[in-house]
Amino acid sequence: MRTITSSGGKVETVTVRRTESSDAHAINSLISPATVALFGRVNVINLLEKANLAVTLSNAKNEVLAHAAFSDHPIGDIVDQACWEPFLHDNYSPLNTLFLHLFVAQPIFSIGSAKEIDSQYAHSHCVFSERALVKIFEPMKSLKDPGPQCSAFVCHRHNYCPRLHVRRARVEDHDDLTHIFAEQTKALTGFYGPYFLAELIEAQDDENHAAVCENEGTAVGFISVSGDINLKLLNECFELGPFNGLYKPSPEDLTETAPEPEGERTTGDTNTISPQGSTGEVQYEMNLTQKDPCYCVISMNPILFLPQDRDFCIISVPKLAPEFPLLQSFLRVVPHHTSSLPQELYIFHRSGLLKPAVCNMVKRLSLHESLLEDLDMFYQAHRDMDGTPLQAFVAQVQNQLVGIVIIRNEEDIDYIRANYNIENFIYFSHHRYEEHGQLCHFALNPIFQHYAKHFLKEVLRLAHKSCLYYPIYPSYHNQKNSCAHYLTSVLNCMVPVRPRRQIVYPLEELGINAPSKQITKDQVPYALNHINRKLTMEPKVTINARIVVVGASDTGLAFLEVLAFCPHLRFNNMTLISTHGFPGYYTNEKMRFLSTSHGSSDRDHAQMSLRSWINVVTGKMVGIDRAAKHVLMSGGRKVLYDHLILCTGQQYQVPCPTGVDGSHLPPKSQLPAQPRRRYTGPVPSNLFTLNDHHDCVTAYQWLLNNFVELKGNAIVYGNTIDVYTCVETLLCLDVQGYRIHLVHLPTTEGSSCSASSCFSNPTVEKAMKKALEKSGVHVHHNCLLAQMNDGQNPEPITSLSFTSDSQPLRLECSVFMNLSSKGVDYDAFKTINDACLVYDGRLVIDTTFHTNDSTIRAAGPLTKFARRYHADQWSHSSFNSREVGQELAAALLPFFDPTLEPAVNSPADLDRLIPIYTQAKIQGGRLPGGYSYLHATKPEQRPSAVHPGREILTGRIETGNYFHLHLNQYDLVETITCLSLKPFPVSNYLCLYGKHELLLNRLCSRYDEGLVHDLYSYFREKWCLAIYHDRFADFEQEMHQIMESTKVQLVQRMVDEKLDIIEEPNVFLKKVFETSGGLASLKTSTLNYLRYNRYHLTMYAQPGLL
Repeated sequence: MRTITSSGGKVETVTVRRTESSDAHAINSLISPATVALFGRVNVINLLEKANLAVTLSNAKNEVLAHAAFSDHPIGDIVDQACWEPFLHDNYSPLNTLFLHLFVAQPIFSIGSAKEIDSQYAHSHCVFSERALVKIFEPMKSLKDPGPQCSAFVCHRHNYCPRLHVRRARVEDHDDLTHIFAEQTKALTGFYGPYFLAELIEAQDDENHAAVCENEGTAVGFISVSGDINLKLLNECFELGPFNGLYKPSPEDLTETAPEPEGERTTGDTNTISPQGSTGEVQYEMNLTQKDPCYCVISMNPILFLPQDRDFCIISVPKLAPEFPLLQSFLRVVPHHTSSLPQELYIFHRSGLLKPAVCNMVKRLSLHESLLEDLDMFYQAHRDMDGTPLQAFVAQVQNQLVGIVIIRNEEDIDYIRANYNIENFIYFSHHRYEEHGQLCHFALNPIFQHYAKHFLKEVLRLAHKSCLYYPIYPSYHNQKNSCAHYLTSVLNCMVPVRPRRQIVYPLEELGINAPSKQITKDQVPYALNHINRKLTMEPKVTINARIVVVGASDTGLAFLEVLAFCPHLRFNNMTLISTHGFPGYYTNEKMRFLSTSHGSSDRDHAQMSLRSWINVVTGKMVGIDRAAKHVLMSGGRKVLYDHLILCTGQQYQVPCPTGVDGSHLPPKSQLPAQPRRRYTGPVPSNLFTLNDHHDCVTAYQWLLNNFVELKGNAIVYGNTIDVYTCVETLLCLDVQGYRIHLVHLPTTEGSSCSASSCFSNPTVEKAMKKALEKSGVHVHHNCLLAQMNDGQNPEPITSLSFTSDSQPLRLECSVFMNLSSKGVDYDAFKTINDACLVYDGRLVIDTTFHTNDSTIRAAGPLTKFARRYHADQWSHSSFNSREVGQELAAALLPFFDPTLEPAVNSPADLDRLIPIYTQAKIQGGRLPGGYSYLHATKPEQRPSAVHPGREILTGRIETGNYFHLHLNQYDLVETITCLSLKPFPVSNYLCLYGKHELLLNRLCSRYDEGLVHDLYSYFREKWCLAIYHDRFADFEQEMHQIMESTKVQLVQRMVDEKLDIIEEPNVFLKKVFETSGGLASLKTSTLNYLRYNRYHLTMYAQPGLL
């Protein structure tokens, strides 16, 4: 909070912040005739879209007192935006100059507001092109006679931000510096001793230096550097190859190409150079950096005090420490995956000069040939092979080339707008098509990585672009784009753009009313990153805290997705630990042995590219050291954490035979109770326990090589829906039905895991029974595995023996597909138990996902709520796993996001209720008989046969068009069940969940009147496509707000006017509503929704189109 004083002496507390689009109306109200005379007619929204920096002063009531908008080029058409440098003399450059395009303020606060904005945000110079703001700006002298047809005024930063004098520190500075360290005195004193500051100043010698920043004779900043550095440790822990390991290069290194370092690299570290020779250390380490907040100006002047033979200055920062402004001039060094240091390393080069030519600079890139090809195309025709215009730009420092960018016009912007949420960052209508560009190649010397955003800002200015997009294609697609030396160097300047859920259109029925082919065409999916002029001067909050997620489950991936897609946050240390790495993609639909929750498809993974933002560690967690805060992996590797998230879920376990001899089987009543046991023997090579993509691909390859074309039986063992999808996959692999034996386990008392309950719908169960009979699949009920190979060596399995409620069952076996029982993995259980985390059948958590360790959280089916909540019937397994993961991220974000209120734990007496999630639980897959299956239902404690409400049912299993809806007592869709012989649009139908029947075109009345014969056809009609739109939920919320507002007005009117109601209340309220402004607002909002999303909803008629 700051204060300004009006011309009349009124003091107002103000906040200086970035301008938001919602401020446009208030800014417009401040525009006066004098403003128009000075700046011309201004479209405020358009200006906010194109300005590099727009700031607003608001008071405690959030009233706008003043606004200023700055761009990197002069206002109007005085000079082309790409060629303004000659217009001003040499002291002004795009790096230190902004141009004022609009300034408005409440008259009494105009001078104070202008001074406050300039002191907070101005670059070295701020220029505008007419006589105004004379109290702050100085006239510039024209260098030509006659001069240009305008006047120019400048505001220098140093007029409002003190110029700091940097000198060596002296002991007498101690008293001035003491208050600077007040906030950290306790921590520093505990580490260095009570007199650490005085000792640090006195200890200066050839290897240790200290400098202070001085203003008006008072020390306001302090830096200490030391040349005593453990270079060996730093090179072991950090990727210092691009900086020659912080050694001076030998003469041979300056002429020879150095080989790339061997061994595994961390994420994003794909193009590093590692010269071999070294002739001496060339760096200093910065021990302490602290500045008074009043003088927190980025300055590297203290580096000038280093001896001339030292080139690098480095600083190590605790991972949990917030990033301070000085670090914006430093480059973060990527740590090796083996690093155990609890600190981040930042580096700065004295001169930042290298002398490579373009070819030399890029020849070490993995995709350098593609870059050079495009560069040749630019030189030859300024177009690529498709005829799309190309532009190339280089960055120079003292006439030496240090970077290159190649961009092309973005010709697919309609597809991008329709498939990605770019309108979260721009108003699309304010950007011309030619102002969108695609970043093809980006290469920048690592010494200058802190200028990467400025480099992109200059590219936008020189290319006359307002937006740039950078696509990242999945690993199976050949991507030509290259970024060096780190992929993260350009991604850190950009924001990831979320993909949009698409409507599955009935194109044949729509005909000419279908959306453009540019929107509906099928493309290779890619992740999209974006930068625009506004974002070039919007810093991100850097989070170096080590966040480690164990388990690539839907819950864990949803958690990481939320963090990765926070546009104003940059998480540098997110790690995913998974047994088989990041989830793969299916190259063949016949690999899908398991059902799906429709959480994330292969296309979704490609469009998010989480691997660009996280480190993936392949392996199994076998230990947690809570004191040292690290996870021990199966290969001996240690992964350090600050926040540990356990999302391992539950997996199918290898079945343990009971050991009962079937030939001497006693009556069932005399069988001893078999406790749940763990199988500890060697797993036979033809036993497949399927849990994830890796297991399915392995089983698929083995079946093709060892089973499909041979003889023998496949035994599928289990009770869940996965056994049916597995049987269907085997049938699709041309395995005859008589070779498949489906063996169901006995149902234990109180268990919902039975052969019939996995569908929760008798009609679907009946369909499966008929389909299995028709396919010739043998089905065995209530069988418990007794022996493998009659108790002999199980490698490989040739026979399986089961006990049942009738006769013992012995089957010949060539492959055993196990989907029998899910539970917490033994290694995960042992790790949790050994770490002394409370485990009560499952890992115990509270309502904020905490375990009994404050740094360890958990979510998903692995967990259960503590018994103090008295809610044993509820757990995370009852809910949608992605929703749980998103809520977990929401619980953690307040610790890092300064825009959110800090997390406050609820008092113990209020922590009584568990959270209830609302999204549907979803199951789906391909079932025997060729059926496509979908079941989405409300989370519930346990399935119940009695549901209040009503049923909407069309089709039959015989005709393959069964569609069932259950509506609750409020006529909201609560359960969706589809069983069809034809593929159907799953994403469309999932949008029906939670919708009222009136919203579905009065479904109940139409159904009762016999007008709805087939729900598949009904929900393919044009009227319902708007409901499938990804922004329909926002539209619903807007409708709800209008209705609530109108309701309040009606109630207030009835109270004030004391209306005497004679009619029926419903009739009266309807009449009053129709005459109120609420109905008009609803109509206007509906038309705006259709108009704004016209490119998706072309099938709706709108005013003016008929």
